[in-house]
Amino acid sequence: MAREIEFREALREALREEMHRDSRVFLMGEEVAQYDGAYKVSKGLLAEFGEKRVIDTPIAELGFAGIGVGAAMNGLRPIIEFMTFNFSLVAIDPVINSAAKMMSMSGGQYTVPIVFRGPTGNAGMLSSQHSQNFESWYANTSGLKVVVPSNPYDAKGLLKASIRDDDPVIFMESELMYGDKGEVPEEEYIIPIGVADVKRVGKDITIVSFGKMMKVALAAADELAKEGFSAEVIDLRTVRPIDYATVVESVKKTNRLIVVEEAWPLAAISSEITYHVQKYAFDYLDAPIHRVNSKDLPLPYAPTLIEAILPNVKRTMEAAKAVLYR
Repeated sequence: MAREIEFREALREALREEMHRDSRVFLMGEEVAQYDGAYKVSKGLLAEFGEKRVIDTPIAELGFAGIGVGAAMNGLRPIIEFMTFNFSLVAIDPVINSAAKMMSMSGGQYTVPIVFRGPTGNAGMLSSQHSQNFESWYANTSGLKVVVPSNPYDAKGLLKASIRDDDPVIFMESELMYGDKGEVPEEEYIIPIGVADVKRVGKDITIVSFGKMMKVALAAADELAKEGFSAEVIDLRTVRPIDYATVVESVKKTNRLIVVEEAWPLAAISSEITYHVQKYAFDYLDAPIHRVNSKDLPLPYAPTLIEAILPNVKRTMEAAKAVLYR
C-alpha cells in the first residue's frame, strides 16, 4: 500500500529500515545527530539508535570521510553525509584514492561498503562555491557507483540498495527536492543500481535526464504533447553504471534524442550518452543529438542569472524542436 511522503522522509525510511536490519550500518556527518540533520533527513534517528550509530562530526570532511572508509574496510557499513557535495572536494582523496581503489589494490581482500550521500547542484541563491554538479567527476572513477534519484519512490529503493552494496556508492540528492512528495509503498522494496526507468512512453523523440532535471524533462514533454509530439522520457537513475541499453532501444524507436543535464557541457554524462548512442544507434538517428546543459560558467547569485544559465523548459523545447526540425 502506497502513501504520499516527502523525498526527505523516503530517505529517512531507507536509513531507519537498513539500520534496524543491520547493526553494522551507522550514519556520520555534520549536524546529523543533535540537530536532526541539516535538511531533516536524519530527524529522530539519534533518539532511536543512539550516539554510537548516529554521529555528529566537526566541520572536517577529510577526517570523517577517511574514518568512514577505515570503518568500512573493517567490517562496518557507514553512511557518510556531506552537507553538500561541494564540500566533498575536501574529502576527495579518501573517496577516490582509498574507497574506490581498495578492492582492486588489495586483490579483493578488502571491500569498502560505504555510502557517501548529500545534495548536489544548484539550490537557489548559493552562488558558485555551493552550486556545482559533481556527478560526472565521480562517475569518471572506476570502483565507484553513482546514484542520482529524481523522486521519493526511487530515492528510497535506491538508497536501500546502495547501503546493501559491497562497493562504495556516491548517492546524490538535491536540496530543492527534499520537500517533493510522491507515492512510496509501505512494504519493503529495493531498486537495483544501474537500471534506468522509462517515466513516459513516446514515439517521436527521446529525452534522457536524471536527478532534479527530470522535472524539466517531464515538463518539456508535457509542452511537446500540446503541440502534437510524443516524447519518451528516460530517467537514468544511476550514472555509473549507466543503463545504455534502455536509451539505445528508445532511440531505435524514436530516432531522435536530447539529453538534459545540470552539469557543465565538457566531459559530462550527456557527452557519454551522446557518444554511446552515435556508436550503437547511428543508423537509427534522423537528426543530430542535442544536449541541454548549464552554460559554461560558475553559477552566479542573482536569480535572473541562475535562470539564464541552468537548463530549463524553454531551452529544452528549443533543443527538441531543433531535433524535430520544427
